[in-house]
Amino acid sequence: VPSALCCPSRASILTGKYPHNHHVVNNTLEGNCSSKLWQKIQEPYTFPALLKSMCGYQTFFAGKYLNEYGAEDAGGVGHVPPGWSFWYALEKNSKYYNYTLSVNGKARRHGENYSVDYLTDVLANMSLDFLEYKSNFEPFFMMISTPAPHSPWTPAPQYTKSFQNVSAPRNSNFNIHGKNKHWLIRQAKTPMTNSSIQFLDDAYRKRWQTLLSVDDLIEKLVKKLELNGELDNTYIFYTSDNGFHTGQFSLPIDKRQLYEFDIKVPLLVRGPGVKPNQTNKMLVANIDLGPTILDIAGYDLNKTQMDGMSLLPLLRGDKNVTWRSDFLVEYQGEGYNGSDPTCPGLGPGVTHCFPDCVCEDSYNNTYACVRTLSTSWDLQYCEFDDREVFVEVYNLTADPHQINNIAKTIDQEILEKMNYRLMMLQSCSGATCRTPGVFDPGYRFDPRLMFSNHGVRTRRFSAQSL
Repeated sequence: VPSALCCPSRASILTGKYPHNHHVVNNTLEGNCSSKLWQKIQEPYTFPALLKSMCGYQTFFAGKYLNEYGAEDAGGVGHVPPGWSFWYALEKNSKYYNYTLSVNGKARRHGENYSVDYLTDVLANMSLDFLEYKSNFEPFFMMISTPAPHSPWTPAPQYTKSFQNVSAPRNSNFNIHGKNKHWLIRQAKTPMTNSSIQFLDDAYRKRWQTLLSVDDLIEKLVKKLELNGELDNTYIFYTSDNGFHTGQFSLPIDKRQLYEFDIKVPLLVRGPGVKPNQTNKMLVANIDLGPTILDIAGYDLNKTQMDGMSLLPLLRGDKNVTWRSDFLVEYQGEGYNGSDPTCPGLGPGVTHCFPDCVCEDSYNNTYACVRTLSTSWDLQYCEFDDREVFVEVYNLTADPHQINNIAKTIDQEILEKMNYRLMMLQSCSGATCRTPGVFDPGYRFDPRLMFSNHGVRTRRFSAQSL
């Protein structure tokens, strides 16, 4: 995902655009999450809006939309985004009980009775009803957006005892000091306290427990499609909005960071022409989902402003497909103006601080990266927008868990090319986001465009540019 945070990532899925083009930078109204500006500028051009208006699809949404959806300052739950024939959206952020749904613009309150209120099951039932009563004379698109496994990780009662012996993975980057990394990573206390480890293990276990109800939902949908005789003619995409860390580099739990454990998400696809048991190693991002679904529907992608690419040739196993070798990751850090009351020693600008004053975010946790995957390189190059313009570089072939920052030892020419490529991607839009990457044969690099006699001139990016 180009941004490891719920609202920017969901906006990328809907628009097919990088965050610097859809301008959703965090989970707040001020960060453009479901704001009036988002509704005016971006919502009319999401891929579901095009599916409905241009391709004649009946469209169904159920679940978590954007974190600030339903906020009074943004039209409340009466606002139904363009493009949806049937709308069952959660007001605000993730919940499992005691929530409000917008049912086609009308508020419906739910309580805490499992059999009628547990959200994952409610979404399953609404989805089954749609499949039962929809028109058979129009194609259909469904987007079922379960909050699970987001916090508060409330499992269904029958699953509270599941996975009792499961704990978070103990990879080589678990509970170690993030040496040579951005100061926010370095400030984590190492080793973590026993209470922090117990907390993150418990969170990991509960996340798995909540997903058992998602498994139930998917099983019911697949069986219903099969019963309707529609399974073989339906594409199913299964994915997530962001990754999540549990103890890597001694950060207890959250996302927002540039590392694989936060930006990498599952993507499973089945449908017509997709061969079973195939794994594709191409570099795919969530900005590709919108173009792919529009392509399936027969829409001309040249008519969109989307940054992503259609996966359809990859799904069908087409030969000689020209594909990207890199993509952009970007994030604008969040932080409070004042000091965190539990951690005054860290000063202003930090947020999401856990016990032991381990903070998960800050104003200058603002970065942009080029993530490159080619036959010769598996590399990540990142710049921070802070006073030192901190740089992190990882060779994931030799160091898959991103322990060693090689920014000071990697070949200077590669650094210069990656810096230049980052500048290009940070200002890209539409087709220019799909130009050849550093390790593509078609890449063109003119160092005179960016370097002086003083070495690399990095491009500082600002809140305004995002």
